[in-house]
Amino acid sequence: MTETNRIGGEQNVHTGQIFIASFLVLIAAGIGFGVRGGILGDWSALFGFTQTELGGITGGGLAGFGFTIIICSLFIDKVGYKFLLSIAFALHLLSAILTLAAGPVFHAAGKNATYWCLYVAMFMFSLGNGLGEAVINPLTATLFPKNKTHWLNILHAGWPAGLVLGALFAFLFVGKGAAVMPLRWEIPMLVFMVPTVLYGIITLKNKFPVSEASAAGVGLPTMIATVLTSPIFLFLLFIHAMVGYVELGTDSWISNIMNNVIPGKALLLFIYTSSMMFILRFFAGPIVHRINPLGLLCISACCGATGLFLLGTVNTGLMCVAAATVYGIGKTFLWPTMLGVAGERYPKAGALGMGLLGGVGMLSAGFLAGPGIGYKQDANASKDLQRTSMAAYDRYKAADKNSFLFFPAIQGLDGAKVAVLEDDGKGMADELALNEKNKKKDENLDKLNTWWTTAKATAAADKKPVIDARLYGGRMALKLTALVPSTMAICYLLLVGYFVSKGGYKAVHLDANGNEVESAGH
Repeated sequence: MTETNRIGGEQNVHTGQIFIASFLVLIAAGIGFGVRGGILGDWSALFGFTQTELGGITGGGLAGFGFTIIICSLFIDKVGYKFLLSIAFALHLLSAILTLAAGPVFHAAGKNATYWCLYVAMFMFSLGNGLGEAVINPLTATLFPKNKTHWLNILHAGWPAGLVLGALFAFLFVGKGAAVMPLRWEIPMLVFMVPTVLYGIITLKNKFPVSEASAAGVGLPTMIATVLTSPIFLFLLFIHAMVGYVELGTDSWISNIMNNVIPGKALLLFIYTSSMMFILRFFAGPIVHRINPLGLLCISACCGATGLFLLGTVNTGLMCVAAATVYGIGKTFLWPTMLGVAGERYPKAGALGMGLLGGVGMLSAGFLAGPGIGYKQDANASKDLQRTSMAAYDRYKAADKNSFLFFPAIQGLDGAKVAVLEDDGKGMADELALNEKNKKKDENLDKLNTWWTTAKATAAADKKPVIDARLYGGRMALKLTALVPSTMAICYLLLVGYFVSKGGYKAVHLDANGNEVESAGH
C-alpha cells in the first residue's frame, strides 16, 4: 500500500499516504464525536443548558454533515478530491477556534450566546466531516478499483476507532469522575486536532487521482434519474433516516444517559460498543456476501430495538454490558449494509445515490435524533419530578421552555442547578473562591449562588426526587427510541417480501455497454 501508483490518469499518486489521510479523516470525526459525548455534563453544569439545549448542540454537530454530503456528491467529479479535502481541513481548524471561544463568550454575553457559539462550532465541525465523508468514499474506490469492498470496510473502521480514542480520553480526563485527572473541557475537546493536522499535511503535499466517474460512463443526469424514478430507492432513503436516528443520534446521548445508571462507567460502556463495531466492521464484507443483506439488516434492527429497550430497563453494571452488547451488534452493520444495498441494486445512482443515503442519515441524526432524544429526557424527567415533588420541580426547572417539532413546549430541568444539588454546591464554592482570589466577576455564577442560598435549605429532600427524575427521563428516552429500529425491522421485512415476489434479492452490475445486469442472488 506504500507504493506510488498510476491511477485515474495521474502519475505519482501515493496510494498508501492518501488512504491513511482518508482513514484519519474518520478518526478525527470519531474522536470529536466521542469526546463530545463525555463533556455534555460539563457544558450542562458550566453553562446551565437543559437536555434539549444540549441535544440541539449535538444535533448541530451532525446536521451540517448531512447537507454537505448531499451537495458535494453533485460536483465531486468536477472540483476534485484534493480541493474539497483541503476545505474540510480548514473547517475543522475554524471549528476548534470557535469551540475555544465558548468560555469567554459565556462570561461576556451569557448562556444564549454560548449556546450559539457552540452550535456554530459544532456545525462547522460537521461541515468538515461532511466534506471529508463525501470525498473519501469515492476516493478509496478510485485508489483500489479492484478491491473496493475490502478497503471501504477498512476505511469505515476508522469511525469507531475514533470513537474509542475520543471516549477513552474523555473517561481518563473529563469531569469530576475522571479516572486519571480532570482537565478543562477545552483540552479533550481539541484532541481531534491531532489526526486533523496529520491528514491536512498529507492532503496539502500530495497529488490526488482524478475521479473514475467519467471512465465508468455514468453522468449526473443518469444518477438523478435513477434516484427519482425508483420507489424502492426512495424507501431506502426513508429507512436510512431511521438508521441515522438510531446509530448516530443515540450514540450522541448514550454516555450522558447511562452515567445516571452506572456513574463513572458510562464512557467505558461506549468504548466497549465502539470497539465491538470497529472489530466487526472488518468482517462486514464477508458476512454480507454470505447472508442476504436485507436479512442481516432485519436482524440488526431487531437487535438494536432489543438492546435499546434493555438499556432503558437494566440497573446493574453486568446487565448494562449485556444490553449494550445486543445494541452494539445491532448498530454495527446497519449503515454500511444499507450503502451496500444501494450500491448493489442501483449502480447507476453512483456517488449521488450513496451521498443521498448518507446525507439523509446524518440530517435525521442532527435535526431529529439529537434534539428529539434530549426533548424526550426533559419531558419525562419533568413529568416524573412534578409527580413526586412539585416544589422541587419549581426550584430546579429551567427558566425557558423547550419545544421539538409539533410536540408541546416543556420546561426541562436546569443543568447547572442540578449539578450544584448533586455535589451540594462544592464545585460552585470552589469556583467562587477562585474568582474572588483572581478578582474576577461572573454574573452567571453569582446568580446561581444567590439561588442556592435559598435552595440549599431543601436540598436534602430535593436530591433524591431530582436525581431519580433525571434517571427516569433518560431511561424513557431510550425505551421510546427503541420504537425506531422496531419500525425499521418491519420495513426490512416488507423489502424481503418485495424481492421474494421478484424472484429473490440479486445484486446488479453494469455491463460494458452501461446496462444493468443482475448477478446471482445472495
